[in-house]
Amino acid sequence: MKNFRSATDLQASRRAFLQKAATLSIAGVATPWAINLAAMAEASAANANDYKAIVCVFLYGGNDYANTLVPYDSISYNAYYGLRPSLAYAKDKLNATLLTPTSAPQDSTGMAHQYALAPELAPLLPLFNTGKMGILLNVGTLIAPTSKLQFTNKSVALPPKLFSHNDQQSVWQSSSPEGATSGWGGRMGDLFVAGNGNATFTCINVASNAVYLSGNNAVQYQVTSNGSVPLAGLQAPLFGSSACSNVLKDLITQSRPHLFENEYNRVMKRSIDANTVLTDALAKAPKINTVFPANNSLGDQLKMVARMISSAKNLGSKRQVFFVSLGGFDNHDGLLTDHPVLLKTVADALAAFYSATQELGVDQQVTSFTASDFGRTLTGNNDGSDHGWGSMHFVLGGAVKGQQFYGTSPVVANNGPDDVGQGRLLPSTSVDQYAATLGKWLGISDSDLLTVLPNLKNFNPSTRNLGFI
Repeated sequence: MKNFRSATDLQASRRAFLQKAATLSIAGVATPWAINLAAMAEASAANANDYKAIVCVFLYGGNDYANTLVPYDSISYNAYYGLRPSLAYAKDKLNATLLTPTSAPQDSTGMAHQYALAPELAPLLPLFNTGKMGILLNVGTLIAPTSKLQFTNKSVALPPKLFSHNDQQSVWQSSSPEGATSGWGGRMGDLFVAGNGNATFTCINVASNAVYLSGNNAVQYQVTSNGSVPLAGLQAPLFGSSACSNVLKDLITQSRPHLFENEYNRVMKRSIDANTVLTDALAKAPKINTVFPANNSLGDQLKMVARMISSAKNLGSKRQVFFVSLGGFDNHDGLLTDHPVLLKTVADALAAFYSATQELGVDQQVTSFTASDFGRTLTGNNDGSDHGWGSMHFVLGGAVKGQQFYGTSPVVANNGPDDVGQGRLLPSTSVDQYAATLGKWLGISDSDLLTVLPNLKNFNPSTRNLGFI
């Protein structure tokens, strides 16, 4: 009996694996949730007659919020400088990037605040000033609205494993800790795969694998900064023989009676077919004349996103979700030397990408936004800062209601009313609200957003749409 149960468990595990591996097709043995998502996809796709795309720019490592969006009003700046004297920007270095919003952001007491961009972010200043970029204040992972008293008393559910890189990256991208099998970008993609001409090009990753783009039906399609990666043996005659290439193609694409072999071949066939379709679409796409920064890996990724957006019509795409990333933000040390270089990389890349969307005439249809594991501590450790929680983020695009701040300004203080120690901000705006606002713009209904974002139900309906787009 013991051996029988073990064999049964093994068979169940194999079935579970195959169901996950086959997510491009609607699950053969679908749970009610998967069936519900399939129905939602059909309903949403029917309403998507135009083109829209969102682009997640993930800053891996936990971006230092205080040296990205720098407090500038006298009270806040003095507190900022006092808590990190060895890391703070000199105030006169911030004059050129002082932000002049249409209305001043306020903290929870009603006091108005001023901010400046880090000097290295100067390329983004024109976008803010012309209303094409908005700034979100104190965003982070939350399960429900949380006060400092609730945090201290542990009287409200908190995100699992706070301050852990892997887990907070996963919670940001999926609403669950490390080990999650789908992300909210992929779940949004689930709603649109049926309405896209080619489902493969719904969720596109130009960086490394990320749970953010994994859906329950949609599969993230990974490309490099230069496009899809062809199979070498099929790209040119294998051993100089076209016949050998044809035999290889048959071996790796034909249906097989063995379950694992068949699934492997099905994935290989999908990859080969997608490479052919994408290569042809990119060749027919309009040339992009916008100059992207040289030696900028994020710029290279975003240029590829722009090329794919320019090919959307040829691919039959109505809705697309993209993911790009940049690492190096875990600045426990070297903050003064490394962080400015990273910020300049981000600013140059984002500014060029927005220009490319303007050139393509799709700036109103493409919205980019930043994300990161978490913010960092306001108090320094001499050469850097440590893991935090809430942070500041940028959202860019022609449809963005820019030159404004969204959310509540945190009071700059160690153990102040808006932090949980060392300047770790207690988020006042959740990732779910951030994501819901983007999803609403894509055309996702309020009821479907509650499925895509499982924590959204814990927030007052009047606060779920932040209004930045």
